[in-house]
Amino acid sequence: MGNRLSGKVAVVTGGNRGIGRAIAERLAEEEAAVVVGDLLGELGTAGPSVEGFVCLPLDVTKEVSIRAFVDEVLQRFGRIDILVNNAGIVIHKSIDEQTVDDWDRLMAVNLRGPFLMTKYVAPEMRRTGSGAIVNIGSVEGFMVNPWHTAYAAAKAGVHGLTLGLAVDLGPDGIRCNTVCPGWIDTDLNRSYVEMHPDRSLIERELGQLHPVGRIGSPKDIANAVLWLASDESSFVSGEMIAVDGARTKKISLPAILDEEYRAKLSKLAL
Repeated sequence: MGNRLSGKVAVVTGGNRGIGRAIAERLAEEEAAVVVGDLLGELGTAGPSVEGFVCLPLDVTKEVSIRAFVDEVLQRFGRIDILVNNAGIVIHKSIDEQTVDDWDRLMAVNLRGPFLMTKYVAPEMRRTGSGAIVNIGSVEGFMVNPWHTAYAAAKAGVHGLTLGLAVDLGPDGIRCNTVCPGWIDTDLNRSYVEMHPDRSLIERELGQLHPVGRIGSPKDIANAVLWLASDESSFVSGEMIAVDGARTKKISLPAILDEEYRAKLSKLAL
């Protein structure tokens, strides 16, 4: 527990579960007043109990919902200091299988949502002369998994949005950065692992994809968001920070050489 965000009001979209929930909890631990905006009307019961949460209904695809949400936050707290654009969805389809509705829905949540949230929150940050916006991008803005064409396109768009906002809002005292998660142990990712008949093999190989020797946890992302939301990063803006255990920094190797590399990692871990 700390007080790095004491007196600050933080908004976290999609904060009901997974990475968003971890972010909301971490910001609250640092004494921020946290408002979670999500499609569900109340926070789930999983995870540790943390004081300081308010949960309000929010659909980031609808401008009217965002306006009502921001108005409610301001009515209750009078200000917004931190915006974390976390809400997102993923579609696993080839380009041939994707429909226009699939594409539009994903873009509406993953890219238009952060744009609209910022559009209505930035004026309030400008009024106070400071603010921190943290977008949740993805390493898939740099590299792509199969069947993630729409997802990768949207996350690359989030990265571009971050650059533009950092430049345009910087003179108003508002910083904007993006955290790009790698493979994180969320309920969604865990469900993919559990579908495989050899779960232990998949878990081991996933860990070996990361030079640090493990996959990430939601708290790893939350800690990065906390730093970017706090005054400790006051001269950092317009950055895409990968939190991925150096996965995106490792050049692919032929299978036989990669096995030797993994074997060395395993020995070092003993």
